[in-house]
Amino acid sequence: MNSLRNKVMLVGNLGQDPEIRTLETGNKVVNFTLATKDNYKNSEGQKINETTWHNIVAWNGLAEIASRYLKKGNEVFVEGRIVYRTYEDKKGTTRYVTDIVLNDLLLLRSGRASAKGDE
Repeated sequence: MNSLRNKVMLVGNLGQDPEIRTLETGNKVVNFTLATKDNYKNSEGQKINETTWHNIVAWNGLAEIASRYLKKGNEVFVEGRIVYRTYEDKKGTTRYVTDIVLNDLLLLRSGRASAKGDE
């Protein structure tokens, strides 16, 4: 079935400035977090505001664009694929991580400073 895809689209705000690194291979990688918000009422009728944090990873050209133009607080649209990975921490505990590997990026609003025109 060609219609089955690993694809995710999110709109949220950057929780930190993107951090870019150049690997030994010469490839560039950037990491940042993205906060999305959901509002709903629970079974008791209370309004719940829920924030979910997503780890975003961008490679090469998108990494350079993200590091150059994105800043903490920016509202962005990201499209990518979900990747699961594991690693062992210093104590020997296996850690599980979910990343969104970026395929596309769109800056929606540049945050408080540029919204006021003083960036």
